[in-house]
Amino acid sequence: MDNTRVNRRARTALAIAAGTVLTAVVGQIPAGATAAPAAPHRAAAASVTQHSSISVGASDSTSYDDTYYKDALGKTGPALKDSLHRIISSTQTGKLTYSQVWDALKDTDQDPANSANVILLYSGRSQSKDAHGGNPDDWNREHVWAKSHGDFGTDTGPGTDLHHLRPAQVSVNSVRGDKDFDNGGTEVEGAPGNRSDADSFEPRDAVKGDVARMILYMAVRYDGGDGFPDLEPNDQVDNGTQPHIGRLSVLKEWSKQDPPDSFEEHRNQVIFDKYQHNRNPFIDHPEWVEAIW
Repeated sequence: MDNTRVNRRARTALAIAAGTVLTAVVGQIPAGATAAPAAPHRAAAASVTQHSSISVGASDSTSYDDTYYKDALGKTGPALKDSLHRIISSTQTGKLTYSQVWDALKDTDQDPANSANVILLYSGRSQSKDAHGGNPDDWNREHVWAKSHGDFGTDTGPGTDLHHLRPAQVSVNSVRGDKDFDNGGTEVEGAPGNRSDADSFEPRDAVKGDVARMILYMAVRYDGGDGFPDLEPNDQVDNGTQPHIGRLSVLKEWSKQDPPDSFEEHRNQVIFDKYQHNRNPFIDHPEWVEAIW
């Protein structure tokens, strides 16, 4: 017999055997469990946790295509955006008050390596869940879509939507303020990799995509209904109180540069399962960013 054919059959048999073993092992991992502690995160502090690129226990986004996203499949442009708006609006049956956000963030942003801590968005620091407040080294509730951009405040709605609220170090959050997003600026003290100038803020590389997908979620979710403004990204900075935030071209690049990781996927699942019951579609389908914009 042809030796090439024999070798090919041997390799195929080995691959099937290996796949069978892997399937058996994965099947023994409880839903939502992590196979091992995450590797250290890229940031200044030594106690920072790395977003893993392997999604053990995270949802498989394609499992929602036949149910949650079925009305959006095959669409592009405004038709896709409209379908996603209807989906994520109608399924958002859980809405929080601003005071309830504190405890929710302790759950959604829990450090996978230390259940007593949360991971801070911009600094990447792992910090005690109880160390929140108004001191510079405390953490507070960061509105990634700055609430002044549309002046929606902290009322239940966009002001309390967990899909864009993240724990952030008070001093770093103050530097970000309500600035638009763009590349460039001076590195932020105490938060290496983040940069800021007079009219824009650039987050560290590990969360650039997170920021982009949160902004674009908000643009799809809030379209002028519910008594709130129509939030739309644009390609400029210094938007002030207009219901716009930029730069869209930069956000699209960030989404491609930093695709969803296990931390972001797990966060999306927790919000879906326990709190709002809607999903950020750009975490499940990052290709929809280009399909719409």
